[in-house]
Amino acid sequence: MTPEDILSHPPRVLTQAQREHFFREGYVLAENVISEAWLIRLRAARDELVARGRGLAQSDSVFDLEPGHQAEAPRLRRVTNPSVQNSTIWEFASQSVLADIVADLVGPDVKFLDTMLNFKWPGGGEEIKWHQDAPYFPHTNYALLTAGVFLEDVGPEQAPMAVVPGSHEGPIHDLYDENGNWTGTISDKDLAGAGLEKAVHLTGPAGSVQVHNCRTLHGSARNDSDKGRPILLATYSAADAFPYVPYPAWSEQTFTIVRGEPARMAHLDPRPCPIPPDWRQGKGYQSIFTWQQREATARRPEKV
Repeated sequence: MTPEDILSHPPRVLTQAQREHFFREGYVLAENVISEAWLIRLRAARDELVARGRGLAQSDSVFDLEPGHQAEAPRLRRVTNPSVQNSTIWEFASQSVLADIVADLVGPDVKFLDTMLNFKWPGGGEEIKWHQDAPYFPHTNYALLTAGVFLEDVGPEQAPMAVVPGSHEGPIHDLYDENGNWTGTISDKDLAGAGLEKAVHLTGPAGSVQVHNCRTLHGSARNDSDKGRPILLATYSAADAFPYVPYPAWSEQTFTIVRGEPARMAHLDPRPCPIPPDWRQGKGYQSIFTWQQREATARRPEKV
């Protein structure tokens, strides 16, 4: 569906002005749209997953650990597909108001893709370098978005996610380095003209939802505050968007229709998109932290 087609459907949760802002700027922030009852359940799910990750000595396919993680002082960077690990998160991603918010932005037929739980622990929670999501999972069109639920209040000191307004209408940048190695981040050369000076930092009270399009340039700094910034991320697409390559974070929940009906035809957007590595080869897909920190290590000069 085109933006005009989507906007022709009555809004379920967002205002028409918020929907228009999303299509114009590539993102939207809706404050206080998740109920306190849901927040209590989601925080309990978060705590249960942290408890499960305490005893790990190294990252695995589910739990991505910060350096310095210890059982007595856990520091998880991410839980991959927490909706598979915890039934409350799947119930929320598939049955709550969140999917209705998504329907306001991709149309009435909504396909679920995956979830992530990012932590940004206080006192050094790691940065996420500037990138766009589309090159990780290119589809036949760009009606893909990620919705982030603030589990706690998010202020400017907690390294909130920053977005570059309007960047979804610009180019999709290559996430490979000059030697053809996948880094998961945009090169300094491309960033020089990407409009970072216009970046908007998304802050708000617990229960707010930030949503960005898969083409929107975004990232977040290291969290050096004394407050964590846990955020539950859920990725969805319009039902008529189909992947060109194997989906990197596939689970048995991926491609579930959570609103409306399955598409009988694919919508094709003629704008090209870079293709990621073949995630089936070698070590396969890893979290953005793993790729980007490897890239940072590769650039760091050796000590002499």
